Parts: sequence; C-alpha cells; structure tokens
Amino acid sequence: MTSDPVDPTPLAAVASGFMAAKQLFAASELGVFAALGAGATTTTEVADAAGLPERSARVLLDAMVGLGLVSYVDGAYRNTDATAAYLSGGAGLDLRPWLAFWDTLSYPHWLGYTDSMRTAEPQPFDMGGERMGTFMGGVQTYNSLHAQQLAGVYDFTPHRNLLDLAGLSTAFLDEAHKRNPLLRGAFVSTDMMLQMAKAGAPAGFTDFVEFHEADPLTTDVPGHYDAVLLEHVLHRFTPQENKTILTRARSVVDAGATLLVLDFLLDPSDGRRLDPVLAGEYLVIDGTVVYPEDEVRSWLADTGWRWVETRPVPASPRVLIAEAV
Repeated sequence: MTSDPVDPTPLAAVASGFMAAKQLFAASELGVFAALGAGATTTTEVADAAGLPERSARVLLDAMVGLGLVSYVDGAYRNTDATAAYLSGGAGLDLRPWLAFWDTLSYPHWLGYTDSMRTAEPQPFDMGGERMGTFMGGVQTYNSLHAQQLAGVYDFTPHRNLLDLAGLSTAFLDEAHKRNPLLRGAFVSTDMMLQMAKAGAPAGFTDFVEFHEADPLTTDVPGHYDAVLLEHVLHRFTPQENKTILTRARSVVDAGATLLVLDFLLDPSDGRRLDPVLAGEYLVIDGTVVYPEDEVRSWLADTGWRWVETRPVPASPRVLIAEAV
C-alpha cells in the first residue's frame, strides 16, 4: 500500500517568493495600483492608464489578486485597503520609495546572500551616485511606517517628556506628538545622525522637540525624561555597546519610567517571519545584527530595567516595553 504524497505547496510558495516580490515591485513602479486608485477596474483601463501592454497589465493584476493585494469581484479589479492606503498615490503615507529601495538595491544584492550566510559577512554594497538617495528614501519611508504603526499599538498619552536616543528618524517623536499634543521630547544622537535627522524633520518639529548632540557610548545624555525610545538602535551596535546605551538611558529617568526598544528580534517560538527575513537583510547589506529577544531582555536586567512585555508592531519590528527599577 502506498501513502498519499506529501503536499509540496509550502515549498512552492516560498521558492516562488522572489518572483512574487518582483511582481509587486513592478506593479508599484509601473503604476498599476495608482491606475486602480484613479478608477480603472479592467485590464484594458489599467493598461491605458499605466501605459502598459494589456497582456502585462493582466499578468500583474492577476498576480496581485493571487497575493491578496488586489481584489477581483464581478469582473472588476480593485485595490485592497493596504494598496489603496500605501501604493496608489493617495493622501496617506506613500510606501513606493521603500519598495523602490528593496527592488533596485536589496533585490539584486541578495544574489550574494548564500555567501553571506557561509561567512557571516556582508556583500560589498555600492552607495555611490543616485543609489544613496534611493537607499535613504527607502529607509526613511519604512521608518515612517514603523512610527505610525508603533503609535497605533502603544499609548503615548501618559508621557510628557520622551527621549529618542541614538535613533534614525524624527518620525517616531512626530507620530507620538500627533497622538499626544502635550508631549515634548528630545532627539539625541551623534553629529552625523543628528544632521540627517534634522534634514528629514517635518515642519514645526522643533516646536516640541529639542536636538542635542551626544554620543551615548562616550558621553552623558542631556536632560531628564519620563520615557525613552530606542528605535533601530540595537542592531547597529555590539552587545556591550548596547548595554552602555541602556545604562545611559536609565541614568536620565526616575524609577518607574518607561523604555521602548523597537527593533527586529529573533524568537522562533512565535514563528513570526518578518524578523529573521530582516536579519538576513541586515547581514547581507551591512553586517549589522538582529539579536535574539532573550539576549536583549538579559541586557535590560543588567542595566536597571525590568522587562514588562513584548508587542509585535504590524509590518514593523517588535517593541520591548520595560520599566526603570
């Protein structure tokens, strides 16, 4: 007696993932979602609006239906809530620069991924010419998404003075202030990061946030706060450096203050796919580290913080919430 063959669907789904990603990148760049957002509902209308051959429009539309990014009901294609909000060119956060970064820079760079896994070293990454603009535009756009989503899962209203320490983007303080107009804060980092943050700050940002230059690895952090945010900090530093930063953060708050640590973290027990995928991205691009969550929690215990809980943030890193002891 022979048994039924094992279903290979999970293998086919993952193995074709690079094709699915490229179809998404192409649909975004070629204006498929924008055409749907402007009212096109058929392959002919999308092809005309996007300036595509109808065959191409059909392939891309049906691919997006298969991926759950476009709906097809009663003969009409329509954006889903996610593509309408982020990829159609509407009034909200436009994530197309993020997809352009992953398409033009990350996607080809992953051709060296196996070698990076073999050596635990990044592949050479060219940041010359227009590539730097594409890289920074994509990174800051993705950070803006993280900031929006964090403000959706964490209540900033109890806080009055929030420190963003050694971070990458002013979007986090800006989104927190939108939810809590009474909030004031400070963005503290090294000179290079400070200049990049200032360049990307929205209008009116300095009405409620102060910029301070300080290297938390070597100098005291100015000010006193009731909450500290470490956004995208951990993966850029060694374990000992992270403990130094956490210690500096503890020195500028009283007992009971809140610490938010937002970063990708490895935890196989919950099966979340995004974190190990981004661990691969960080390694192949620049060699930075996505740490195991239990290791990070041990750093908290060693530096004057008590872990309270970990929350996943949609399409974003996890956030560890801790309390000063």
